[in-house]
Amino acid sequence: MTSQELAQQVANLQAALRSLNAEADRLAMETANFATGAADAAPAAGHSFFITGLTVFALACFVGYYVVWRVTPALHSPLMSVTNAVSSVIIVGALIATGSTAGFTFSTALGFLAVILASVNIFGGFIVTQRMLAMYKKKQKK
Repeated sequence: MTSQELAQQVANLQAALRSLNAEADRLAMETANFATGAADAAPAAGHSFFITGLTVFALACFVGYYVVWRVTPALHSPLMSVTNAVSSVIIVGALIATGSTAGFTFSTALGFLAVILASVNIFGGFIVTQRMLAMYKKKQKK
């Protein structure tokens, strides 16, 4: 290939890249408009945020139940680790809710309760994970 052919291919690739960037921007805007429209349509249809949140919570409970009970026993230790990671995210949110400057409110009390329960869950999960991993260690002969 000559340098002129390479330069032409580079120019073609740059034009294709610009075209793909424009298409990606268009799709991102279309997706954002769709998401905004869907979020605006729920209250307009008479659905409150409470009903939507309750529906998502119920679906998450069912999905979580079936996911956990379908896990093979060999994968329960990694599952416990992921559960501990989720609890650590929950405890960060609870600390933010507890540390509000508005004084002692209902949200502060719930945040404090969430900190306590998430802490128990995290430490209990670590203890259970440690016991499960201890089952796989080879026993030393005396």
